Amino acid sequence: MAMVTSASNGGDDEDGLDAAPMADINVTPMVDVMLVLLIIFMVAAPLMTTGVPVQLPKTSAPKVAQAKKPLEVTVDKDGNPSIAKEVLTMESLVPRLRDMAAENKDQVILVRGDRDVPYGKVMEVMGLVGQAGFAKVSLVAQAPGGSATAPSPASPAGTAR
Repeated sequence: MAMVTSASNGGDDEDGLDAAPMADINVTPMVDVMLVLLIIFMVAAPLMTTGVPVQLPKTSAPKVAQAKKPLEVTVDKDGNPSIAKEVLTMESLVPRLRDMAAENKDQVILVRGDRDVPYGKVMEVMGLVGQAGFAKVSLVAQAPGGSATAPSPASPAGTAR
């Protein structure tokens, strides 16, 4: 069964051009719409992360204190300990550290030892820091690149990572 259309000009459309269906999709408008949607979601996403709005109660509790800078105990090349550029003797180190521990036992202590100091001397100073009451003691070493590195301050007394 064949269907014949009325063709007055030999199969041409009324304007005289062949009217073959266009098989290509025009992508430009689709890309424009997708970019607009992307921008809308980029702007809206941070706004949606807020929680349920509540009225928080007022309190008289003090604000949480910021973490203090770690205290450095240095052992120089002669084996003498010092705290913050204050040179001490081994006998005066423990009382000085106990005074500091009375203020804040959670203070982080970094022990720095000169490379020429025997390992036992540095460990002796670490033991004295632990005796004074500090629990967060770490060793400081120099990385191969040249910058000083310290482990995380959460290591227990007498140990280093």
